[in-house]
Amino acid sequence: MAAAAASVGRLLVVGELCVDLIIETGDEIRFGQHEHIVPRTTLTMGSSSAITACGAAALGIDTRLISVRGDDTFGRFLDEELRRRAVDTARVRVDDALPTGASTHLTRPSGDRAILTSMGSIGTVRAADVTDADLATAVHLHVGSYFLQHALHGDAPALFRAARAAGLTTSLDGNFDPTEQWDSGILSLLPHVDVFFGNEEELTGITKAEGIDAAVEQLLAIMPRDAVVVAKLGADGAYAGRLSDKRVERVRAAVPPLDGALVDTVGAGDTLAAGFLAARLRHGDLDEAIAFAVACGTASTRGSGGVGAQPDHETATALAARTAVTR
Repeated sequence: MAAAAASVGRLLVVGELCVDLIIETGDEIRFGQHEHIVPRTTLTMGSSSAITACGAAALGIDTRLISVRGDDTFGRFLDEELRRRAVDTARVRVDDALPTGASTHLTRPSGDRAILTSMGSIGTVRAADVTDADLATAVHLHVGSYFLQHALHGDAPALFRAARAAGLTTSLDGNFDPTEQWDSGILSLLPHVDVFFGNEEELTGITKAEGIDAAVEQLLAIMPRDAVVVAKLGADGAYAGRLSDKRVERVRAAVPPLDGALVDTVGAGDTLAAGFLAARLRHGDLDEAIAFAVACGTASTRGSGGVGAQPDHETATALAARTAVTR
């Protein structure tokens, strides 16, 4: 596994750190001091960026996370978890003036969930936290949860331009915008993004398009040549779209058959992103990458939280072989 990681270079992930508190609930929550007995509560690694970093490391990719945490119990828990999962934390900045961010997920049996987030250190990573030395030792730059990265927004285009000038490829995962404005300068950043990840709500929110296919077309029109948009489709898998001869080529992957019941969908899209990036860094074609990505995302739903069931490379490869790909 280590040899495979060394052969493809380093993935540099820039973004937020927070813990996830996963509470499995029924379909209704009653207030008025009503006590609910729930099946399970899990404290685990949270945040899109960190879950993607852990997913890539689990797949054997040399991964460094650049982020910010507080000097508190949650922050130390995250540092220990990242190290245990082979993510390089040398560039995680500790800010003792801020608490570490935290998200509480109230999950339903269907996989639907409500998320309650206290920001704390979330959104405080800066472009200046990424040094020339960081870029010189990496082959790919990924930023997760763009809409939460408030301190990064103004300088993100310059960071991505610098990464591309240094020979890195780039990717971005917008995730949900709590303001539901779907702006924060993202359209000015996309011309410097090689791979963009989003679900239907996110993609149509950013573009104001009618439907996910139209949104993908609009995004590809402003992204670099040979760029890819990965549309996350939940229980329907995902598809990767790119421009080919002035038309959008779409490669779809269905959710593969997998033993075991769905536990929750927390972080599945972030693990899907990790799988896609790992496959592309290993020079997989678009068919291979989207199948591998969906296999990783599907596997992650069989454990609680975003990192509880992330697959290793061997497991993901075997599952990808059972993933149907169509055009």
